[in-house]
Amino acid sequence: MTLRHFLSTQDWSRADLDALLDQAAAFKRSKAGRQLEGKSIALLFFNPSMRTRTSFELGAFQLGGHAVVLAPGKDAWPIEFDVGSVMDGETEEHVAEVARVLSRYVDLIAVRAFPKFQDWSIDRQDRVIHAFAKYATVPVINMETITHPCQELAHIQALQERFGRDLHGKKYVLTWTYHPRPLNTAVANSALQIATRYGMDVTLLCPTPEYVLDSRYMDFARANVAENGGSLTISHDPQSAYRGAHVVYAKSWGALPYFGRWADEKPIRDAHKHFIVDEAKMALTDHGVFSHCLPLRRNVKATDAVMDSPACIAIDEAENRLHVQKAVMAALVS
Repeated sequence: MTLRHFLSTQDWSRADLDALLDQAAAFKRSKAGRQLEGKSIALLFFNPSMRTRTSFELGAFQLGGHAVVLAPGKDAWPIEFDVGSVMDGETEEHVAEVARVLSRYVDLIAVRAFPKFQDWSIDRQDRVIHAFAKYATVPVINMETITHPCQELAHIQALQERFGRDLHGKKYVLTWTYHPRPLNTAVANSALQIATRYGMDVTLLCPTPEYVLDSRYMDFARANVAENGGSLTISHDPQSAYRGAHVVYAKSWGALPYFGRWADEKPIRDAHKHFIVDEAKMALTDHGVFSHCLPLRRNVKATDAVMDSPACIAIDEAENRLHVQKAVMAALVS
């Protein structure tokens, strides 16, 4: 039998995703379970975390399991991922051994590894998570790399709680926002995937064509529209994009043509601070809700008034990380 991982929602059918969301809703109604009794999960964090670590550790505990948290290069040996490399530098062991040894100890492996932000042609290969999936003999979960599938499910769960199960016909605006640093495209890639997967009319709002997302995720989105209905539009005009929207989802990300040359990209980014989500823009929506994956810099990405309004469902979405991740872990060990 082929080993099943949770690396991207595109690998899972709509029926499977719906089943995960149903189980997540059940876990939200009743936290405790026994699905992971006697089971364990290794959580490997190559990058910092607050919500992801807390929700995965607690989720395993609430289902009767045990989580082992590792930070390679800090409290665990630094890991090599290149095949055929001569390991005479900083790395002490190869992922081929790490993944197989951990598979002898635990029932699940989860990995959080951001891009290096130097060469997108390399980063888009997502080598860390795929190397673990290649060598592990237990299921592997993506805790955020160049996509963030757990965030996708938490986001859709929050939207379904607000609008109902069927999200067809909802206008969904995925808007770029300013940030003083160029950030990972993971959440934007994932939001684009899942919003089109659930049949919404999606507008990708970004400052200039340079900020359009990688062709892989644009192609996924177009294929999702063809399969599930809805639509996909690219806009650089906040006024028209926000008008009539039911959902506004904000995220900052770096422009891929400037990947690794962020000083060249900075003038463009700095010229578009007005993309902040504020009361005036939200007033253009059709009583729309606002969300963000968090962490969010207030009064940079969104104003205090937006964050503190009844329209903001970011806290609901953050809570749902716990429930959807429990559903994913339970499904993979069942």
